[in-house]
Amino acid sequence: MKILAHLSGKPWIWSWLAAFIVWFLTIVVTGGASTLGLSQAALTFAAFSIIVGIGQMFVITLGPGNIDLSVPATMTLAGTVALKLMNVENEMILPGLLVAVVIGLAVGLGNYALIKALRIPPIIATLSMSFIVQSAAIWTNRGLRIKPPSALAEFTTSNTLGVPNVAIVALALSLLAWFILERTIYGRWISAIGQSMPAARMASIPVDGTRLVTYLFCAVLASVAGYLLACFSGGAALNMGSEYLLMSIAVVVIGGTAVAGGDSNVPGIWGASLFMFLVVSMLNTYGLGAGIRLIMTGLIIISVIMLAGGRRTGMR
Repeated sequence: MKILAHLSGKPWIWSWLAAFIVWFLTIVVTGGASTLGLSQAALTFAAFSIIVGIGQMFVITLGPGNIDLSVPATMTLAGTVALKLMNVENEMILPGLLVAVVIGLAVGLGNYALIKALRIPPIIATLSMSFIVQSAAIWTNRGLRIKPPSALAEFTTSNTLGVPNVAIVALALSLLAWFILERTIYGRWISAIGQSMPAARMASIPVDGTRLVTYLFCAVLASVAGYLLACFSGGAALNMGSEYLLMSIAVVVIGGTAVAGGDSNVPGIWGASLFMFLVVSMLNTYGLGAGIRLIMTGLIIISVIMLAGGRRTGMR
């Protein structure tokens, strides 16, 4: 009982519980025939949401108003440019990844330059940057769909000991994110800024530098996700990142990260990402359409925000 009581106090447990319930209901409907396939598919497709969700989580932890709307465009540009550079050659895999990372750094720097220099809200700055980045992706793509190198395509679509390789990459990045947040000064700085920016400045925390690094980190993770998604999908498409705008925010909120900032939750990102994919799978199994899926997503996010607000009010 003590263990259950302890777990119930963890914000991330609810997203995992919801994911398990939906997984179980789907398995019941299919008679257990798709257990392994559904589990592997969930881990595979959730991995991309996890990667972009971690970056968005860092930004949201900075406090109210901080959000990165350039994630989808960054994914598209990074995937497109990386594939063109690699040109289906296996020896160009690492240079392609480096270029994707550089694109992420450039976008993150541009985002914070707009926020700091022009003193405009992050939501406006990153939205403006997304138009610029998406235009660059359109100009770069020009209707072409270049295939990824065979070795990279094989890696992103294969499993290791039954676990999808992209999920292993997402796990590695999640452990890195957890370590940064929980075991480094930078992680404590992010939480302090999210709790109170004026207080953080009074405590001599480098607020501007910390925010810059956070936006850089978010954009780099979006680029890595775009690089992997383009290789997994067999090519980069101009709309390949569009669904991750809502998804990157939803998994952060549903995963238990405080929307008011100052409190992040890496395990919750996993539970929420799995839950979001499994909900779609369950709706498809029952023959329901995409419209109902979007309505449910919106209702879930609103419910979680209301519950989180109620808990904070109760604590006061």
